[in-house]
Amino acid sequence: MVAMSKIEVSKFVILLGGHVTPTKRLKKQMQGARVIAADSGMQHADVLALKPELWVGDFDSSSAHLQRKHEEVLRQSHPAEKAATDGELAIAEALRRGATSLVLVGGFGGQFDHTLAHAGFLLALAKRGMDIFMTSGNEEARALFDELEFDDLSLGTRLSIAPFTDLRGLTLSGVKWPLSKHDVPLGSALTLSNIIMGTVRINLLSGSALVLTYPTELE
Repeated sequence: MVAMSKIEVSKFVILLGGHVTPTKRLKKQMQGARVIAADSGMQHADVLALKPELWVGDFDSSSAHLQRKHEEVLRQSHPAEKAATDGELAIAEALRRGATSLVLVGGFGGQFDHTLAHAGFLLALAKRGMDIFMTSGNEEARALFDELEFDDLSLGTRLSIAPFTDLRGLTLSGVKWPLSKHDVPLGSALTLSNIIMGTVRINLLSGSALVLTYPTELE
């Protein structure tokens, strides 16, 4: 009988140019990952004690000091006038190198258009089956299309579900304000600022959303 080979997990951290708080939880989430920095995302490498294998971008938002400080890192340069963000290019390179799991670090904050783009990358890749989430250390986002469950956050942690389409049949448990087969229209704030009370279980009949959580430094 031939033994079935295990699927090799290749985790990549993508350093983006938004806000980062170097919590213990974040450092644990990044353990064992390969690292690619997107332009000014390189600023987070030192504080997170990371050594990127590649630095991608047009380098228009990386200071001369930052570039000198990390001149030993292999660079992949792109023109400023391009049809993709530096973060998108870094993600594409990670996928080309075999990534099966992605942690988008620094995807929140900074320019709002880039934050929305990062959320779009997250949703699109998750829909294709990629294990992916976005984090700043004290804010995390995961895609929701059907089912989601987690129990690794402290009781009292804030949780929000931000619809990206109309949501149909949303069931939410393990929180202060549960829901059962509830329809939530796009633009509704009904599912914002809930409180985790135990193991969180979410079921959705149709639609797409981001599940946002706000871990504390104690996580």
